[in-house]
Amino acid sequence: MSEVPILLVHGFASSFERNWREPGWVNVLEDEGRTVIGVDLLGHGISPKPTDPAAYADLHSAIEEVLEAHPVVDAVGFSLGGQLLLRVASKRPASFRRIVIGGVGDSALKASDPEVLALAVETGLPGDADHEAAGAFARFARSPDNDPAALAACLRRQSSPLSAAELSTVTCPVLVVLGERDFAGPATELLAGLPDARLVSLPGADHFSTPKDFRFLAGTVEFLCVAD
Repeated sequence: MSEVPILLVHGFASSFERNWREPGWVNVLEDEGRTVIGVDLLGHGISPKPTDPAAYADLHSAIEEVLEAHPVVDAVGFSLGGQLLLRVASKRPASFRRIVIGGVGDSALKASDPEVLALAVETGLPGDADHEAAGAFARFARSPDNDPAALAACLRRQSSPLSAAELSTVTCPVLVVLGERDFAGPATELLAGLPDARLVSLPGADHFSTPKDFRFLAGTVEFLCVAD
């Protein structure tokens, strides 16, 4: 079904260019004969960057706008992008043929206080936080096309973890790709909650190395472009 486009949704503090084009994803997928659609979530990339957390209440709207023009897509999401794809797919299951999510595990099903990460992003300092992501996000927030205040607001938006009820309505096949050293894992509950899902584990990979890991890309190509 090469006529079905592939929607790529980046992770937090990244963008379509950094998450997908720079590591070569776009070129490889287009070489497979697929049309690639990229989005920059609000607060990221070339999208507007409001600093009011309330502005991010509908962060998934960028995905839904694509679905208005393309009723059925394949989709790949990393980290935040993967979580948003699952949330949209739970509401619009018929809009997705297949989904690949990387860097998403059981942590997406658990509530957490975003303030530790928000402060790290805002100040550029991880502080005393015992959180693997704090220092990395503090650095990523200072990339040339990022606004730390906007990213902190994005983290502080009102949101809830994915629920078992939402996962149960994601009816399309889902490929979960997770590094063995990824703090988002394990993915036991996530896999159990999705009706049709399988896991590809990446030995030696952590959360932040996953987007550039060729095994993630190769597994995606097999799942979306080779598998029926």
